[in-house]
Amino acid sequence: MRGPDSNRVRRREPNSYATREDFISVFSEDRNELFQLSLLLTGDHKKAEKCFVAGIENCVSQSRVFKEWARTWAKRIIVENAIRELRPHPSLRGSSSVATVFSHRGKLSDPGGHFDVDAVLGLEDFERFVFVMSVLEHYSHHECALLLGCSASEIREGRLHALEHLATSGQRASFAL
Repeated sequence: MRGPDSNRVRRREPNSYATREDFISVFSEDRNELFQLSLLLTGDHKKAEKCFVAGIENCVSQSRVFKEWARTWAKRIIVENAIRELRPHPSLRGSSSVATVFSHRGKLSDPGGHFDVDAVLGLEDFERFVFVMSVLEHYSHHECALLLGCSASEIREGRLHALEHLATSGQRASFAL
């Protein structure tokens, strides 16, 4: 007679989770992109280094994600570290600038649009985080709101303020993000 485990087919599949070595490889291969993300979020070289190094440590020591998601997870960890470091929150501004933003929107939302790094770094912390996360990293408004601990409407307003600032700064084009 067969035991209870004999009906199961056990397959020996390779470990589909990212290993420490996989994350080391991601941080080595994508070092410039990941550090740039950290710098754009924090707006400061020392804080960017701190978030980048913490990202490596977090990923290699405690992450259990599928190999295919290792790069995405590394970015996510850097975003979370930068949020913990700066604790960005929406400012208490009125929304009088909405009409201005829409008049520049087509110009800024061209596919492959480029933004000057200094102009992005010149944004207030919250607007910079929202811009980087929603525009450059393609996080949804809902996901941004969850990570930043605010409402989706605050994310929309922060994005509009960021786009307005970038549109009025007139500094579009020198650096592809």
